Amino acid sequence: MQKFTLLLLSLVLLAPLGIDLYLPTLPQIAEGLNSPVSLIQTTIPLFLLVMGIGQLVTGPLVDNYGRKPIALIGLALYIIGSAIAATATAWPIFFLARLIQGCAVCCSAVVAFSGVRDRLSGDEAARAYGFLNGALNIVPALAPLLGGILAEAYGWRAPFWFLCSYAAAIGVIVLFFLPETRPADTLRVKGLPLAQYAAIARKPRFLAFAFANAGALGMVLTYVSLAPHVLMTEGGLTPLQFSFAFGANGFWIMLVSAFVNKTIRKAGRPFCLAMGFFTMLVGAILLVAGMHLFPAAWQTHWALYMIPVAVSVAGLAFTVGPATSYALEPYQQQAGVAAALQGFIQMACGAGGSLIIVALPVAEKSALALMMLLGAALALIAWRCSKKMHGSVTALK
Repeated sequence: MQKFTLLLLSLVLLAPLGIDLYLPTLPQIAEGLNSPVSLIQTTIPLFLLVMGIGQLVTGPLVDNYGRKPIALIGLALYIIGSAIAATATAWPIFFLARLIQGCAVCCSAVVAFSGVRDRLSGDEAARAYGFLNGALNIVPALAPLLGGILAEAYGWRAPFWFLCSYAAAIGVIVLFFLPETRPADTLRVKGLPLAQYAAIARKPRFLAFAFANAGALGMVLTYVSLAPHVLMTEGGLTPLQFSFAFGANGFWIMLVSAFVNKTIRKAGRPFCLAMGFFTMLVGAILLVAGMHLFPAAWQTHWALYMIPVAVSVAGLAFTVGPATSYALEPYQQQAGVAAALQGFIQMACGAGGSLIIVALPVAEKSALALMMLLGAALALIAWRCSKKMHGSVTALK
């Protein structure tokens, strides 16, 4: 089962690598394509938007045609999109490449999370989801450093050739080693299953857990969006120091995720959701306290930002595994559709909430504290919902 989870992890990594690997090269890309940096920056939300909406389309496909074929199609699209980006000579071509990459990761993300639902349930599924989501959050911390090194050595096109090579290698592995896990009794759908999406979305249980994930993701996206200004512009960190701060936080998430996997088995999923609420709440309190209890001369110190962040992102690790498993547990015959809808809510609402919070006319730290509080509130609702459920299901054979 560990090999199976690692195979799914290789698919999950396509999304964060596609978002974060080229971040340090944005000015170089803009210069190389004779376009404003602000225009190239819009390819980030464009990628996220396509990825979020596209999951609603790929969800039915993995239920109709199987997990493995859709994974291979996604990998082929990723190779094509990465190659087009690496050879682009004008910004419209680069935009097309990012659209293709966004379509590709729709396939890989839904395959990965529905694959877990096919093979696992209950606490075991929660641990697997936590492992996959932990990877989703360590890669954004480390990928910019790798992208910067590649770009400095070989130019801004190098990160996209790296993505092309990575997808090709994973494609070979998936072709020969990824088993088809779609259950024989999976319900097939015709066209876009709006009725199925609506039926699932009307379930308060599903919404409670999906929005808990959205709140946790929105908190992390807000931290990532504001960190360059807070730490470098105001805090005076160099780009290298900034990369190390991000990397340290990424390793912290990985460490907490490993602890959560053991905690789920010993204390259960409701306890982890309660810890998710508690840590995000404490992170918000520490951030606000740092703004008001320390002298002005200390306000730009990196620790007053990163320590509350470290506490709060632990809440993400405690929340995503249990919440995802609870959300998808009732939908064995509709795993692809349910995983797609859950992914859409997590990504679209998480990103949308973060954009709204960041756009508010408040200080950066205040905006992050508000998002931490919102994430804590949604985790609290999910915890209360989980308390009404009893028992857990072990791995499906």
